[in-house]
Amino acid sequence: MFLLYEYDIFWAFLIISSAIPIFAFLISGVLAPISKGPEKLSSYESGIEPMGDAWLQFRIRYYMFALVFVVFDVETVFLYPWAMSFDVLGVSVFIEAFIFVLILIVGSVYAWRKGALEWS
Repeated sequence: MFLLYEYDIFWAFLIISSAIPIFAFLISGVLAPISKGPEKLSSYESGIEPMGDAWLQFRIRYYMFALVFVVFDVETVFLYPWAMSFDVLGVSVFIEAFIFVLILIVGSVYAWRKGALEWS
């Protein structure tokens, strides 16, 4: 039998955690001063008069480097729960984790060979 009253705390938390940011945006939209002048519309660079165009094109290598870092950083987070319960899980999970780490190493070598890890 599915008992809905057991989820009351979950629903209350979900409603409150959704309502707080909505109310914060609504209140800031109502209370914020609205003034659009030339100084408000200019780009701000630490008090220095802006020079040149604000639209610069960055090389794709910076984005690839960041993407590779994020992918491998997130993947290592998946290893932490496995390491904490290593003694309970058994040999089959060890083999799966070994394959997972092997895939990470192959991906790292591939990114290195393609030059995604080169900064210059």
